[in-house]
Amino acid sequence: MNTKDFVEKDYYKVLGVPKDATEAEIKKAYRKLAREFHPDANKGDAKAEERFKEISEANDILGDPKRRKEYDEARALFGNGGFRAGPGGAGGGSFNFDLGDLFGGGGGAQGGTAGGGFGGGLGDVFGGLFNRGGGTRTQPRRGQDVESEVTLSFTEAADGATVPLRMSSQAPCKTCSGTGDKNGTPRVCPTCVGTGQVSRGGGGGFSLTDPCVDCKGRGLIAENPCDVCKGSGRATSSRTMQVRIPAGVSDGQRIRLRGKGTPGERGGPNGDLYVVVHVEAHPVFGRKGDNLTVTVPVTFPEAALGGEVRVPTLGGPPVTLKLPAGTPNGRTMRVRGKGASRKDGTRGDLLVTVEVSVPTDLGDTARESLESYREATAGEDPRAELFQAAKGA
Repeated sequence: MNTKDFVEKDYYKVLGVPKDATEAEIKKAYRKLAREFHPDANKGDAKAEERFKEISEANDILGDPKRRKEYDEARALFGNGGFRAGPGGAGGGSFNFDLGDLFGGGGGAQGGTAGGGFGGGLGDVFGGLFNRGGGTRTQPRRGQDVESEVTLSFTEAADGATVPLRMSSQAPCKTCSGTGDKNGTPRVCPTCVGTGQVSRGGGGGFSLTDPCVDCKGRGLIAENPCDVCKGSGRATSSRTMQVRIPAGVSDGQRIRLRGKGTPGERGGPNGDLYVVVHVEAHPVFGRKGDNLTVTVPVTFPEAALGGEVRVPTLGGPPVTLKLPAGTPNGRTMRVRGKGASRKDGTRGDLLVTVEVSVPTDLGDTARESLESYREATAGEDPRAELFQAAKGA
């Protein structure tokens, strides 16, 4: 579609909707007409196929609020589609413009009409629709994402740490300043006209966009390729970054650091850095979410009679835990605020599991005491309820 067609075609009439139609009304009209004139429903009907293309073209313009606004402004500028590039001078409602001057950003009108009023302005009006706002320009390109790995100690993972991370990634070539050309003067790719993308027909009046194969999506072609980057404008660069790993990360967690990946091209944003964290095991503590876990041995008298036991904490002084009398083996008790750090600055808890320690070597006095205890409790059977429950099942 050329610019003249764009100005003269009445897309509202094509879809059969008023100029103040809502987006929903435009969409409804397009769907109805598209089903009616779709090539699959009108095989071999050239007129129906042409009509379907016209409908699709109208929907592309009116279905996009930005393009619709530009279309309305352009038609209003030319008297609601009254532009005609023909003879007749300034009278009779027609204008004798040279299309090359009018849309090329050149001088004014011909035929004695006062000039300078249109010089260069219309290129901006149609720039958003035809992707050439008065001239060819290359598009920014986002940098690639990069993935790396880091190994932390158990304490670093629980409390957070800043670690050095050596990165090797693609960056603008320093030899040619990212141009890809020895002389620093690459030319615009003639295939994609500097956009880095080309369109191909997808059938039914639709088109698909792919990266340009000639310039590999850069929009530029180096006449004299740089010896280092071979014309790509990118070269491998090594750098060391100080990366902050947040507190409370777990083993295998993947962290995203925005903008820390490969630098973008032509003003495009940087890619992201993804860091996979590996956490070393701790000889004493474990993790359960934001909580730390620890198993503490206690003696039989401490468990049976109750008492106070000291419990280690990660990176801090020990805490004293009070055991109630009759604490069973395997009971878990909670010490608040002694776990892993959270994002909001608070800490999880320390989960302490009691493990009754059974001595393997008893002295004479201890053995006599235990024998006396066994005699004193001979009538008690701790397994009675177990067998009773088994019978009931």
